[in-house]
Amino acid sequence: MVRELSKSKDIIYPDSDGQPMADNTKQFRWIVVIKENLELLFADHPDVFVAGDLLWYPVEGNNRIRR
Repeated sequence: MVRELSKSKDIIYPDSDGQPMADNTKQFRWIVVIKENLELLFADHPDVFVAGDLLWYPVEGNNRIRR
C-alpha cells in the first residue's frame, strides 16, 4: 500500500495583534523602565534576550495560541 505523506504548510506567526503596547503614557514609561532595567540585569548573560511588545507563541505549529 502506498501512502502519501501530507505536506506541512508554512505557518505564519504574526508579529502584531493590532493592539497598542500600552493604554497610556504612564503604562508605556513603566514598560520601557522595566525593559531597560532587565537589559542591564542580564547584560552578562548571552543566553537571555530582553524585548518588549512581542507576541509569544507557546505551542509550535499553532499560531492561534499567543500571549
